[in-house]
Amino acid sequence: MTDWRSELIARWWQELGFTKDLSMAQRPRNALSAWLDQLASALDADRFDSAVGFRVGQAMAAASLGGLDAPAASAHALFDLVEHSEHPRACRRFAALLAAFGQGYQDQANSIANSGLGSDESSGDDIFGLEGAVRSRSIFDRVALAIAICDTTGKLIDVNQYLADLVGLPVDEICGHSILDFAHPDEVDSLASMLFDPARGGAMNDERRFIRKDGSVGWMASSVTYVRGERGQPDYLLGLGADVSERHRLQEELHWQARHDPLTGLSNRRHLLEQVENMRTIAGSGDRVGLCFVDLDKFKRINDRHGHSVGDAVLSTVAVRMRDSFPPDSCTVARVGGDEFIVLVPPPADDESIVGVVNTIMSVFADPIVVGRNQFKVSASVGAVAAPVASMQAGALLDAADRQLYRAKSGGNVHRIVHVVDTENGRE
Repeated sequence: MTDWRSELIARWWQELGFTKDLSMAQRPRNALSAWLDQLASALDADRFDSAVGFRVGQAMAAASLGGLDAPAASAHALFDLVEHSEHPRACRRFAALLAAFGQGYQDQANSIANSGLGSDESSGDDIFGLEGAVRSRSIFDRVALAIAICDTTGKLIDVNQYLADLVGLPVDEICGHSILDFAHPDEVDSLASMLFDPARGGAMNDERRFIRKDGSVGWMASSVTYVRGERGQPDYLLGLGADVSERHRLQEELHWQARHDPLTGLSNRRHLLEQVENMRTIAGSGDRVGLCFVDLDKFKRINDRHGHSVGDAVLSTVAVRMRDSFPPDSCTVARVGGDEFIVLVPPPADDESIVGVVNTIMSVFADPIVVGRNQFKVSASVGAVAAPVASMQAGALLDAADRQLYRAKSGGNVHRIVHVVDTENGRE
């Protein structure tokens, strides 16, 4: 057993309320070690099974380790498992395991109480079967997870400090609101459908956006368990969540970087191809798309005479001028090579609109580009093609536009528009 596991087991033992002495009895040490291995394996398994948490919860209740606050105490100790997991969805999986753990613990504790094999530790005023498990205030508020209890209509009855800090509101201001009040507007309907499905049961695992007090958007990996009330007590929802906003921010940043040119910020070839393919799914059968391939004339001379830093400044200026020449959400401007750009004309594109785009592109080069004390009169050649969206193959269309570009460079900068009729084979 590695050192971090030994330390985690000792901390788990302490969170359960036992002595700080690390020389705990061998039997409970072995039990905690076995349960820890099961939970760690479930986090990293190829096929996730949240029932592992349910079985561990049952086993802990059967072993009488800890009181009714054992699930919350365990959550505080076991959260470190996420840091040692290599699975990209470890936070989400841990939340699901923990919800199942609490459910299993409750199930076994109720079975013991109902069979008369154990004492009923809950008070007659306890309206929640898991009140001791999640509402022990000192543990409830220091668990590094968001915890929420709401009734079956979605009204929040109690939340911990972690969740309050996450949304930026005091606990007492959150309680009484609907859980839907903190959902992203685009996800309210789907969240309501998931939470309030008449056939609901067990744990529901998901990653969703939430809205903070300041209006900013965060992401939470959560597990919501529908808990049946015992002995006439009302049913309720127990939610456990982990803040995964930073992971989503990094994913979005990496997604953007993979689809944009680092020098100019324009779309790159990959993003352009994706845009073309996406158009096929929404365009009408008769719609056409246009591509204008742009190449700067004799750009290599600038790099050779003035250096690549000056050349990069020229390219950046060209990129800004081209991007700003078209209204937002109209044409897509991409940089696909050193001094090569493409302007995608969305459907419905006809000869007139494509010619208009070509003229706009050429106007970008009307004024000289100033870099420091240098002025550069830059010109460009443009090759334009048009094709029906339904039969279009993005890669072949780019190849056709490339061929038109080289015809343009040898024929006076701007060539006639070619209509591509079979882009799969590149036939013009």
